[in-house]
Amino acid sequence: MFAIEANGQTIEAKKGETILQSLKRAGINVPTICHMEGLLPSGTCRMCVVEVEGFGGLVPSCSHPVAEGMKIRTNTPDVMQTRKTLIDLLLSNHPDDCLYCARNGNCDLAKLAADNGVRDRAYQGARSHRPKDISSPSIIRDPDKCILCGKCVRMCDEIQGVSAIDFVNRGSKAYVGTAFNQGLNVSSCINCGQCILVCPTAALSEHKYISEVLQALADPTKTVVVQHAPAVSVSIAEEFGFAPGTDFDGKMTAALRRVGFDRVFDTSFTADLTIMEEGSELVHRVQNGGALPMFTSCSPGWVKFVEEFYPELLPNVSTCKSPQQMMGAIIKSYFAQKENLDPKNIVSVSLMPCTAKKFECGRPEMAQDYVADVDYVLTTRELAELFRITGVNPAAIEPEAPDTPFGERSSAGKLFGASGGVMEAALRSAVFLLTGEEMKDYTIQALRGMEGSKELRVKVGDLEVGAAVVSSLGQARKLMNEIKAGRKDLHFIEVMTCPGGCINGGGQPIGADKEAIKARMAALYQIDSGDKLRVSHKNEWVQRLYTEFLGKPLGHKSHELLHTHYDKREVLL
Repeated sequence: MFAIEANGQTIEAKKGETILQSLKRAGINVPTICHMEGLLPSGTCRMCVVEVEGFGGLVPSCSHPVAEGMKIRTNTPDVMQTRKTLIDLLLSNHPDDCLYCARNGNCDLAKLAADNGVRDRAYQGARSHRPKDISSPSIIRDPDKCILCGKCVRMCDEIQGVSAIDFVNRGSKAYVGTAFNQGLNVSSCINCGQCILVCPTAALSEHKYISEVLQALADPTKTVVVQHAPAVSVSIAEEFGFAPGTDFDGKMTAALRRVGFDRVFDTSFTADLTIMEEGSELVHRVQNGGALPMFTSCSPGWVKFVEEFYPELLPNVSTCKSPQQMMGAIIKSYFAQKENLDPKNIVSVSLMPCTAKKFECGRPEMAQDYVADVDYVLTTRELAELFRITGVNPAAIEPEAPDTPFGERSSAGKLFGASGGVMEAALRSAVFLLTGEEMKDYTIQALRGMEGSKELRVKVGDLEVGAAVVSSLGQARKLMNEIKAGRKDLHFIEVMTCPGGCINGGGQPIGADKEAIKARMAALYQIDSGDKLRVSHKNEWVQRLYTEFLGKPLGHKSHELLHTHYDKREVLL
């Protein structure tokens, strides 16, 4: 540590860090646009400029290293005028439809303008225009609102390893586009929505289905059923001003009934069902020489990634549908029979932290007799909007339990919301399925946390099981390449598309920092630690479902409803 001066005050700096990092730690705010925490600075937008004594000009604080004795000014007339001019120039080519914008009230560009006193249009003239891309079932691109910060490009390339979008052309003709300027639906986009989370404007937003859901709720001939994913209950509260990690499970369930849903189910129930099927599939592969390592198939962005980039490893992907799709399948089969309902008159709605789930529910494999397992997927953000539109405030409602038969869940199923949670839940049950004995300690600390890659060796009977957990497809690509190169010490691999897992999914509240993501994860761990039912194979309602309807894991009925297949997918590169 050494001392530097900032705005006349002495602050501490660390060798090797940037001016921006030192200022931020000292509580001095410097606006940024292109900066992304954890990635090498690009220094392209120049919004973070500061004055450094002796340099004779402004320097970008995000990329300039600190030096001992440095004297910095962040609010001189030149600095403030430069920032204001940059914002003026961005606004000169930006639409004025703020009242109708998807990011109304949560726009970084609007906040920058307000914080820097930009209240008049400084520049007039013709604006560039490109058509909106609505081809994807998950993501909408509006190039007119793009300010060329490059954050979506870096997220897609450097973190997700997909590179579905990039800069096209140069200078005033530059724009962010896909290969051959085709729609996202035929690009290599895996629908994860991480680009939406980093976009400072509404150049990227989710494809919304709120109107369709409201129409279904208003139709007396339809039975409208809703399921909510494990990660949604620990993030939706943020949309209503509560601290990250606040669990709104019961309040959210009660609020959904007030909105008008006929049944409210917990997707954690089918997470338990997934463990029974996936665990049995792993045991079957181990005992019968099946393709190993086996990859989880809960994350639809990851599944599409394999179809596109690693089709030779598709036999290694579990044939299990995701918990969302399993719930949809049993709602339109078992539930429909029990309630004497025509599946065609059931509208199945899913509340997910994930934009890729919108793509998943539309896959032709996810249907029975041309009736989709799930009809509509709403993100956490859309759920908050639905509550506001219908005048329902979950914070003011007493908690209620979800409906049976698909409301009972283990805390193992709840852990699916965090990276490592699927593996932890699976190992808890795999040990029992292979040995007939319970684990002495259900908590597997080595699989917990925000690290992008985790590995574990666990003795199960006479077999030493090699397990790996990766989150973000950039991390997945590294492991896939190792396996292609001949690595053979792993049996089971969990892959989550988004860094940290579903708690950081592309449909989650915008603006959350790393500490907020950690708080959501900690909330799931807290739920698990205090729960009486911590293993999927002891869920009595899951066992009852097998007894009354499915038969057994990997049985004929289970394969018909709960399993699927995936094929190589051609994309434009």
